[in-house]
Amino acid sequence: MITVYRETGGHLKASGPALEPLEGVVWIDLHGPSAAEERAVEAALGLDIPTRDDMQEIESSSRAYVEGGALYLTAQVVASPEGREPELAPLTFVVAGPRLVTVRYHAPGSIAYFAKRAEAQALGCTGGMATLIALMETIVDRLADILEGESRKLDATTRAIFEAHRPSGRMQVLAALMQRIGRAEDLNGKLDESLTTLARLVAYLAQPGTGAKGADKGVDRGRLKVLGRDIRSLLDAAEKQGRKITFQLDATLGVINIRQADVIKIFSVVAFVFLPPTLIASIYGMNFKRMPELEWPWGYPVALAAMAVSALVPYLIFRWKKWL
Repeated sequence: MITVYRETGGHLKASGPALEPLEGVVWIDLHGPSAAEERAVEAALGLDIPTRDDMQEIESSSRAYVEGGALYLTAQVVASPEGREPELAPLTFVVAGPRLVTVRYHAPGSIAYFAKRAEAQALGCTGGMATLIALMETIVDRLADILEGESRKLDATTRAIFEAHRPSGRMQVLAALMQRIGRAEDLNGKLDESLTTLARLVAYLAQPGTGAKGADKGVDRGRLKVLGRDIRSLLDAAEKQGRKITFQLDATLGVINIRQADVIKIFSVVAFVFLPPTLIASIYGMNFKRMPELEWPWGYPVALAAMAVSALVPYLIFRWKKWL
């Protein structure tokens, strides 16, 4: 799908898929483009649109390079739709003179948010490079929002872990917490990778002279410096959250071990309490012919009393030692 955005009074307005005329076109967004759509954009702008396989390359030289006078940058961007698993996929930016082309095969919320924001506010998107910087700022803001939301969820998870250690806590809760921690670790890792790739692109753009024709035009290194600082702070936050997730995993496993140890302790106490009565019952359950106690008139109640006392004494000892 092709969406063309034209600059009008400092605002970007979507004008549908029509590329002609090119005057006023600042941003072309390709979302899951077909081969025909790729050829149309290539013919209109005179550049090569990277394929999906090209976008998956992980080498640094494949993520930031100049070709045919155009600047190609690829970042990993998280899409975190409500009710679905977060998705990490490449997003390619192509700065070709006064225009920006984005190529993507997933739907990060930051793209739609930027389109609405650029239409409502004058963000200075008068050229490809200025639009790129504004879009990257929006992506970083979106990642910051996701990190902040995950931080609140992690706080709630920490409380739930230690509440599950109470006597009324259930093992099913701990199993659900393990799944929640696993999802949090997965999302935090994706956020960290996304921020890392964006940091590399910002550092690349901040270098004087990328080699692309007109690439330096519209580069606001002051904004790039602020953006780089924001990304580094978010990377620190992601690292801290990663440590917190590790702590939560260790704490959950510790609570599970304690709960299992409590169950084993109960079985051990019960077995120890009933061991002496079992011994007494075993002795008087033997079928020897000469056992003087079998002839006692009070032999049966005495045996019962001995078994009760032998069970009660270990129980009281456990209570006195506070082992129960």
